Amino acid sequence: MSVAAPLERLRSGEAVIGVIGLGYVGLPLCRAFVRAGYRVLGFDIDSEKVALLERGSSYVDAVPDEDLARMRAAERFSATSEEARAAECDALVVCVPTPLTPHREPDTSYIERTLDAVAPHLRKGALVVLESTTYPGTTAELVAPRLAERTGRVPGEGFLVAYSPERENPGSEWTTDRIPKVVGADDPRSLEAARALYERAVVRVVAVSSTRAAEATKLLENVYRCVNIAVVNELKVCFERMGIDVFEVIDAARTKPFGFMPFWPGPGVGGHCIPIDPVYLAWKVKEFGARANFIELASEVNGAMPRYVVERCVLALNDQRKALRGARVLVLGVSYKKDLGDVRESPAIEIIGLLRERGAQVAYHDPHVPRLGRGRAYRLDLESVELTPERLASSDLALVVTDHGAVDYRLVVEHAPLVVDSRNATREVRGDATHVYLA
Repeated sequence: MSVAAPLERLRSGEAVIGVIGLGYVGLPLCRAFVRAGYRVLGFDIDSEKVALLERGSSYVDAVPDEDLARMRAAERFSATSEEARAAECDALVVCVPTPLTPHREPDTSYIERTLDAVAPHLRKGALVVLESTTYPGTTAELVAPRLAERTGRVPGEGFLVAYSPERENPGSEWTTDRIPKVVGADDPRSLEAARALYERAVVRVVAVSSTRAAEATKLLENVYRCVNIAVVNELKVCFERMGIDVFEVIDAARTKPFGFMPFWPGPGVGGHCIPIDPVYLAWKVKEFGARANFIELASEVNGAMPRYVVERCVLALNDQRKALRGARVLVLGVSYKKDLGDVRESPAIEIIGLLRERGAQVAYHDPHVPRLGRGRAYRLDLESVELTPERLASSDLALVVTDHGAVDYRLVVEHAPLVVDSRNATREVRGDATHVYLA
C-alpha cells in the first residue's frame, strides 16, 4: 500500500477509522464518523465495555442504545480489544485518559502504552490523531518520535500525525458533529489528512499552524473556564461573610448586555477538563522559565471548595446543637455535572471522603449514578438510596452537591430537618426557610 493510499481513502470517504478509547469522548466520536459514512472500529482495553457494545448496550449517556443499534445495523461499527486490528485502519484517533500523577504532574502513560500497542500494526501512510487533552508539545515531542522509533518510519512520510482537541460538552445539545473541530499538524501532508478526516464528520474544521497551537487552544478554553469559576467561588466565600447572596448578585450582573458572562459557583470542579487540563499547562511552562500564576491560584481556589462545603455542614449542624461526627448526611447528587451519570473527578467524591473522615454516616441519592464503587482516586461501596419523605426526615442533614433536574427540591426542603445547598438548587422552593444554608 502506498503512502498516499490512506489519504486518498480519507478524501473519498472509503477509509476505515479506528477510535482508541471508547469513553465519553471516543464513543460519540465513533457515532459522528459512522454518520459521515466511514466504517469505524472502536478499540478499548476494557473487555467488559467491548462486550457491552457488541451486545448493543451503551454505557455513555450521550450515545443511547438506539443510536448504537443504528450504527451496528448499518454494519459500520464494531468494537474490539485486539490491537492487531489497527492494521485495518487508515486513521487512528487516540482518545485515552490523561490524568495527573499523585504529584500533580502529567501522566502520559496511557498515551505511551497505546502508541506501543498499535505501532507494530500501523499501516504505511496511516494518520494518527491525538485527541486526549495534554500540554503543548506532546504530539511533537512524544507521539511522533515514539511512533518513529517503534515503526522505523519518518513522520510525515511513513505515517502522518496530527492533534485535534476533543470539545465534548456532555448533557448539552452540542453533539460532536455540531462542534467546530480544531486541527493542527507539523507538516502539510498530515494537516491535509486530518482535515479530510474531520471535514466529513463535523460542521467546520479550523486548521491551526502546528500541533502545539492546537494543544494550546484546548488548554486556553479550559483555563478560561477554570479561572472564571474560581473567581465566583472565591466571591461566594467573601460574600457569605458579608451576608450577600452571590447567586442574586450574578443574576443581577448578567442583565448587562455586554462585557459580562455569568459563571456559577459550586462545590468544586469536576470532569476531566477543568480540574486537570490547566495543571498540564502550568507544569509545562516551568520548562520555559515562566509561571502560570493565575492558573495555579485558580486551581487552588477551586480545589478548596469541597472543604468549604463540609465546613458549611459543620456550621449548619452546630446551629442546631449537633455535631458532624455521628450525623446522618444524605448527599444529593454525586456526578460532576447536572443530569449526567459521570463521576470523573467529581467534587462529591472528596466531599463524601471528608464527611466520613469526620465521622459522619453518609448515604447518597443520584438518579443517574446507581452505585459508587471504585475509581482511580477513590474506593467507595455505596448504592443510591430512594429519595422519600421518610429518608429525608431520618437524616440530620441533606447536602445538595449536584443539582439534578429529576430531584424534587420542594420535597427536600419540606422534609429534611436541615439542608445545605451548594448549587442554589432550592432557590425556587426554599422561600424564607431558616433551615436551608447555601454553601
